[in-house]
Amino acid sequence: MDVTAGSIVSRAAHELGAGADRLSAEVERCLRSEVPELWTDPDIARMTTRNIAEHLVGALTGLEHGVEPSRIDPPAADAERARRLARHGVSVTAMLRAHRLAQGIVLDRMLAQLPRLTSDPELISAAARRLTASSTRYVDRTSEQGVVAFQEERDRRLRWRLSTVNEAGMCIGTTLDIARTSQELADLAVERFADLATVDLLDALLHGHTAPAQPAQRPLALRRLARCPATDDSPDDTIAAHQLHTYPDGSPPELALTTGRPSRVHPDGPPDPGRAAGTHGIHSTLVVPLRARGTTLGVARFCRHRTPDPFDDEDLLLAQKIAARAAVAVDNACRYTYARATAVSLQRSLLPSRTPPQSAVEVACRYLPAGDRIGVGGDWYDVIPLSGARVALVVGDVVGHGIHAAATMGRLRTVVRTLADIDLPPDELLTHLDDVVLRLSAETAADPDEETASADIGATCLYAVYDPVGGGCTLARAGHVLPTVVTPDGGAGTLDLPPGPPLGLGGLPFEATEVDLPEGSLLVLYTDGLIEARDHDVDTGLTLLRRILARPAPSLEAACDEVLRTLLPGRPDDDVALLLARTHALGDGQVADWELAPDPASVSRARSGVSERLSAWGLDDLGFTAELVVSELVTNAIRYGRPPIRLRLIHDRGLLCEVTDASGTTPHQRRARVHDEGGRGLLLVAQLAERWGTRHARRGKTVWAELTDSAGSRELAPV
Repeated sequence: MDVTAGSIVSRAAHELGAGADRLSAEVERCLRSEVPELWTDPDIARMTTRNIAEHLVGALTGLEHGVEPSRIDPPAADAERARRLARHGVSVTAMLRAHRLAQGIVLDRMLAQLPRLTSDPELISAAARRLTASSTRYVDRTSEQGVVAFQEERDRRLRWRLSTVNEAGMCIGTTLDIARTSQELADLAVERFADLATVDLLDALLHGHTAPAQPAQRPLALRRLARCPATDDSPDDTIAAHQLHTYPDGSPPELALTTGRPSRVHPDGPPDPGRAAGTHGIHSTLVVPLRARGTTLGVARFCRHRTPDPFDDEDLLLAQKIAARAAVAVDNACRYTYARATAVSLQRSLLPSRTPPQSAVEVACRYLPAGDRIGVGGDWYDVIPLSGARVALVVGDVVGHGIHAAATMGRLRTVVRTLADIDLPPDELLTHLDDVVLRLSAETAADPDEETASADIGATCLYAVYDPVGGGCTLARAGHVLPTVVTPDGGAGTLDLPPGPPLGLGGLPFEATEVDLPEGSLLVLYTDGLIEARDHDVDTGLTLLRRILARPAPSLEAACDEVLRTLLPGRPDDDVALLLARTHALGDGQVADWELAPDPASVSRARSGVSERLSAWGLDDLGFTAELVVSELVTNAIRYGRPPIRLRLIHDRGLLCEVTDASGTTPHQRRARVHDEGGRGLLLVAQLAERWGTRHARRGKTVWAELTDSAGSRELAPV
């Protein structure tokens, strides 16, 4: 048989293949020394060891049988190893270098075999050339296939990471709720790359405190805001939801919080492949601080205990990108929560904490802020006791939402109370309130602050005054929704009031209407947020409101709750103010009325009538004080006023003395000089009365004084 270069190569491959195990071990020792990155991960190391043996067997077998290198198939696991290397961040250069190193070792051993098989230099040279060309073509082909698999996996991983980051932008921060935003981060992480995810935020943030850029207080108190899955069989994480806890000094989460740097932790090494899935503890963890706008908000932990692959650097980079997006969303939620809490606190502090004592009406009130995205607005209500046992009922709505609307509401409510104290009729009060709103708008327009300079101030208001003596109610509105009245027999209807422009337009008049409200009537004042919602229009809301109010309720508080529960089952689209007032009447037994002649002798008759009435009411202790006050008021009316002159006593929570005349001149209190004959009457009344004042009607005025049980025991100052 002729000896050829091909036969020599075949014999050399056959003899070398007999010691393939030793050759594989030699190649592995070289690669462990020269390409250590292939051996850092145990799974990849095992695959590399098998891959070396399979490559040697396949290549030597092909050379032995004279198979063309292009027809020698690389090991089936070669492409999977390349993909695994890509997933673990090993460079393609390391993979190609390993191929060349292994080729060099095997080629050296093959060339060393040739001189023993033939002494012909020409055959040795031809066999060497043949051997070198075949091994090079085989290594080039396997390297090319490995690079293709490597790059495909890299591209797939890149697309996966980009889609994950893009999904994080869409799925995290869908609301301005801190807990939900944190849970969205944990849910996405478990869905995409982790087996367990937890999110802990600094407890100080949740209580409205601003966190420093680098927390200094230790130990740092955190609260578990999110965990996914909610229940898990992993024994490594036992912190319950919303539990307050701390991390030990030097632990990865504590270092992430204090340094702001993420970390990748493998506490137990890779899981044992012989153990069942889900039965081992956490073997790989990513710890990423949540930082936004230079501030550390908390820390997120992503763990693996079912997935066999540990986290790599690319997973850490992905976790950082997702956590960065989530941190901005959490920070936005925190800022909104603080602003909303501040606005709600301001709004509630500016609303009456409790209704003042009065006998004219029984009231129940509610304020309900709008949903999270809209925020608190400027709706308000008020109950203001007036002279003559009357009461003013107010409901208003400032345009806009947020702290500025709440602050404007507080200013307008103060103005309304001030104007109510001087007993202005409802239409005149709204006229003055309109002027105030115009001035506030002008001040706001001149404000250099851009956020407020472009926003005009506007509001609506409904002002009603109920008189329990006559049962009349005078109402006027400025662009506000109409009130509803429920009569004692259960009939519900809407009061038809003259329209008035919203506050802030200026130049248009307001008109008041007086209606009779029988005792036991229910007057319902509210803002438009109660009857207008996404699922129904105003007419539907009014129909529902009348239907609810027509049903009997055990109390006004229960009626308020039923109205809100039925009309607004969820968070309202706009904030809501609701005021329910059930009217009471003062009977003839509580009111005494005299018409007096403009004669000084009427003063004596007035004192006698007052004394008799107080005895009948059992108020003898107030007799002297009341006679003295009545004498001064009647004397002033006779001397400075115009007939007709009337005296009225009202027995309510105290004693109300009122003297009415047809003059529009307002009496003023002044300090009399030593030789003055007059000027001491009103000073005396002011010292004896709990309160006193003057209210004007369309024609004439009424000077009134309120006396209580303590009036008779007061020491009078020199007059």
